[in-house]
Amino acid sequence: MPLAFNFGIWEILLLVLVVLLVFGPKRLPEMGRSLGRGMREFKDSITGNDKDGEAERAALTQAQAQPPASTTAATQSEAERPAS
Repeated sequence: MPLAFNFGIWEILLLVLVVLLVFGPKRLPEMGRSLGRGMREFKDSITGNDKDGEAERAALTQAQAQPPASTTAATQSEAERPAS
């Protein structure tokens, strides 16, 4: 006989109440963050994505969009000098 899980609103509320009583309100946010982080890492390992690669690409894109600081400083220095 196949096993079917049909959860109604009352079953879900009872489950939330039991979890709240067992773990307490202070520990639930920490557990949620840990669960979310673990799921994200699992998904990234399955799909081959990694945050480090994304961060490096974003930094490279941002660096290419901005002019070098040394060129900007040299231009400002020349503009500030009195005319001879």
